[in-house]
Order: sequence, then structure tokens, then C-alpha cells
Amino acid sequence: MLVLAFDTATDVATSALLDGASLLGERAGAPRSLLEDVDALLADADAVASDLEALVVGMGPGSFTSTRIGLAVARGLALALDVPGAGISTLDALAASRTGAYAVIDARRAEVFVAGPRALAPDDLDLDPGTLCVGSGAVRYRATLERMGAVVPSDDDEVHVPHARLHASLARDYGPVEQIEPIYVRMPDAEVARA
Repeated sequence: MLVLAFDTATDVATSALLDGASLLGERAGAPRSLLEDVDALLADADAVASDLEALVVGMGPGSFTSTRIGLAVARGLALALDVPGAGISTLDALAASRTGAYAVIDARRAEVFVAGPRALAPDDLDLDPGTLCVGSGAVRYRATLERMGAVVPSDDDEVHVPHARLHASLARDYGPVEQIEPIYVRMPDAEVARA
């Protein structure tokens, strides 16, 4: 089954093309370049969009706008190609990068998104000593997490990016893409500004 997977919830958008469990290609870029990355993946695999049999999309949590970009692309492609899809939590994909990893995504506003899902100040995390923290929040709040006894891989370690191939590996149930909803943990920044 030819599957296109992508996640745009964080500052780094990732996309991957898989034939069953075989990775044909993967790209990373900005959320706004997602369609260009998809085109390049298909071209590199000598495939066209109509060859796709399923989609996997990251549902967040993360940036409201970026997450919605990914869902809009997934819905548009699913409608045009008449293919099913699966939604995967960005936190779950990050945690799948290494055994025992704890995903920590930068939520801005001096908070991080973690399993639950929930948004917390980094100081409010209850971590066991030696917890392996991965993700953009782990990088940004490295000093705080390490003070708590956590382990944070080096900044350039690929484990901090929510690789789309991991989303695909977690997908089990495919269905109508229009039923996939974003994971929002708090109100959008625009709503907070108006309140």
C-alpha cells in the first residue's frame, strides 16, 4: 500500500512516502512547503498522486495554524484522490522515536505540550530521573529538564523532529479523513488576545 504521511504541527514539517513498511523517501521543511515536499517525494519514487492509497496526518498538538495546514492538505488530497486516512498524535510520533522517550513540544507562552495531552510550564513537569525527553520543548527547555534529572539528546539529534515515517508506523485504522480532528490543548493565541 502506497502511503503518504506528514506532520505540520511544529516548526519542522515532515513528510514521508512508504510502500508498506518500506520507506521510499522522507523530507523536512517548513509547513508552508508541504505540497512541494510531497511533489518531490512522489517524483523521486516515480509515482504520481493518483498512486496513493492512504494518508496519515499529524493531529498536533502544536501550532494552531500549522496543524490546520496539515489537516487541510490531508482533507483536500483525500477528497481529490478518494483515499482513506489516519490521524496520529504528534506527541505519540515523537515518543516512538526511541524506546522510553517522553515527548515535549514547545507550546510557546513559556509552556510545553506533553502527553495527556496538556500544556504545562516546564517547571511543573513531574519527571523521573533519567527520563529521555525529546522534541522542540526538550531542546528549548533543556536546562530546566536536565536540572530535574531528565536526559535531553543533543540539539542536532534527529529525535527532536516528529518524523512522518513514525506517524505511518503507528497508523492502524484508516477511515474518512474529514473525521480526523486536530488536537487542541488550549485556546488559540488569537482567542487569548481577544479575551
